[in-house]
Parts: sequence; structure tokens; C-alpha cells
Amino acid sequence: MVFTVFRSDDRAVTTTDWLTSRHCFSFGDNYDPSNTHFGALLAVNDEVVAPGAGFDLHTHQESEIVTWVVSGTLVHRDSAGHSGVLYPGLVQRMSAGTGVEHSERNDAWPGLAGSGTEPVRYIQMWLMPDRHGLAPSYAQADVRERLAAGGLVPIASGDADGDAAISVANSAATLYAARLRPGEAVEVPGSRFTHLFVVDGQIGVGEIGVGEIGVDESGVLGPGDAVRAVDSAPLSIRASTDGDAEVLVWSMAAGLGGGQAG
Repeated sequence: MVFTVFRSDDRAVTTTDWLTSRHCFSFGDNYDPSNTHFGALLAVNDEVVAPGAGFDLHTHQESEIVTWVVSGTLVHRDSAGHSGVLYPGLVQRMSAGTGVEHSERNDAWPGLAGSGTEPVRYIQMWLMPDRHGLAPSYAQADVRERLAAGGLVPIASGDADGDAAISVANSAATLYAARLRPGEAVEVPGSRFTHLFVVDGQIGVGEIGVGEIGVDESGVLGPGDAVRAVDSAPLSIRASTDGDAEVLVWSMAAGLGGGQAG
């Protein structure tokens, strides 16, 4: 297993008067040819958008875009006629397919008290589909009850036999979420490519049957830190005894184009 840690402070940052965006991968003006993807994952952006602001209509093609709100609310509208509001515990997927325009804004949503009044933080992930030429589509699901029940929850997957809340157009990829209580642990299945992102809290990581992996001298991963593991055995993720933690984990059996290169 090849296990690499990427610290939060090492991420490239894009800032405007209404946006702070931290990038786990090469993105926009922050081009890094050595960090364009991992497995089939193209982007993991940690976004904070001010109230009343956001991304106006812009175009995407041939990408699966999965959005996870950490705090606040986010309003989605697209040219295919879909619209919705996201808040913590909901997962959204937009399949750009042959092309779609969409907007993402921190605006008020009718009937939802407090929406659009505070900064929204969300994690947006871009995944390469394993089939192209599809019509644009959209899905959204509420996974709060499953998260509250504990364990590692599949929230988006291309596995037709799985029980994920929503589907993605990549049969080799599954996204899991977990909200861990202090000291609680979950097991992550082994995979060709595993990408772990710490949303909140502090965690330790161990290899099942082996023990804790030496992350660095601290042994701890915190908010915004990430791990990329290649050919990983099953991993154990354990929250610090000091507080709750939240993680997002991509498990991918193949990379771009269905290949094994990362």
C-alpha cells in the first residue's frame, strides 16, 4: 500500500470578496500538472461562499459533480429545469453529460427559514464518468437518518448492486460519509484507490490487522487534511476522544478510462 498525506495548509486557495475555495487538486488558475487527479477523482474543493453571493450560470460537460454541504444552505438551479436547496445531511449529484449550465448560490430559499443568511461551507467533488454522451441529470437525497445510525454510509455510487443514496455514472466509484462520535471507529474497504478527506474534527487512521499508520509526528489528521492510498488494505478511521469528526471517503476500483494508473 502506498499511503500519502496531504495537509490542509498545503492546498491551493482561490479568494475573492465573496469566495474562499481550497483545492485538493490542480484547479483553475492554480495549475499543477503533477496533481490533476487521483483515480477517477478530478477535484475536491472546500468552498465558503458569502450570503447573497455564488456562482452564476456556467457550463459543465462530461463530469459527475457531487456536493456535500457542511454548514449553511446552497441553492442549485440548472438549464435542464432542476432546482433544489442543500443543507447539512443532504447529498446532491449533477451529471453534466453532454452539457448543462447551472448556478450555485447562497440565496434565500422559499419556506426555509434562515437560508441565505450565513456563509455556506460545502465540499464539491468532481468525478470522471466511465461512459460519455449521457443526457444531463440531477439527484438529491437526505441521508441524515442513516448518518445518525452510525457507521460508514454509502452516499453516492456507480455500483448497481449497492445501497447508496444516489447514483453516479462511474461503476468503479463509491463515496462514503461518516459522522463519528468521540473515540468511535469505522472500517473503510480496501480499494485500488482510496481518497479520505477530513471535513471536521480529528481522526487517526489504521490498517486493519496491522495497527495505526504513522501519519506524521502528530499521528493526527484534522479538518481539510486528506489521505490518498493506492492498493490499500481495509482501513480503520477513528475519531479523537476530544470530539466528533466527519469524513468523506472515495473508494475507486479504477482510474481514468477504467485503467489502474492513478
